[in-house]
Amino acid sequence: KDQRPSVQLLTFINMEFTVQQIADYLNGVVEGDGTLKVSELSKIEEGRSGTLTFLSNPKYTQYIYSTQASACLVNRDFVPEKEVSTTLIRVDNAYECLAKLLTLVDSVKPKKQGISAKSDISESAKIGDNAYVGAFVVIGDGVVVGDNVQIYPNTFIDDNVVVGDGTVIYAGVKIYDGCRIGARCVLHAGAVVG
Repeated sequence: KDQRPSVQLLTFINMEFTVQQIADYLNGVVEGDGTLKVSELSKIEEGRSGTLTFLSNPKYTQYIYSTQASACLVNRDFVPEKEVSTTLIRVDNAYECLAKLLTLVDSVKPKKQGISAKSDISESAKIGDNAYVGAFVVIGDGVVVGDNVQIYPNTFIDDNVVVGDGTVIYAGVKIYDGCRIGARCVLHAGAVVG
């Protein structure tokens, strides 16, 4: 099974960053052209110009020699066996730096707010400030949803669930009776908890 994080092409919210800006943010070192601009992430085997990719699992090393990505995050100790055409950003831990970038991108995305009229929320549920509850969300009795929580469409939250502040629950998640979800968690689409 592929153990990499699922990296879909992710637009940096209509923003472009230079390779050097990314390296500076990650305390990395650029090996190549630091003036190149990137605005999306890609898998290393699907990289194309204008994207940033990463290499942390040696199983994918073969792709660094053919990727068309403008830049690639690699561990500082990576030693290429042949010429690499992509610009490298050498960091302490490529996998952790990718997570740091994803967190940054997520933090600047505009947050949805409001409760859809097409949601079904129990009268005994408590919804925090600045929350977003999408269409066809079902929230059961005694549920407590914290501040700044994002609950995307078609999610089911059973009775007596607690959802901590700043958590994001993507579409189609099921959370069963009595579960407690911490603050600033991310539950991806289709996840089942409980």
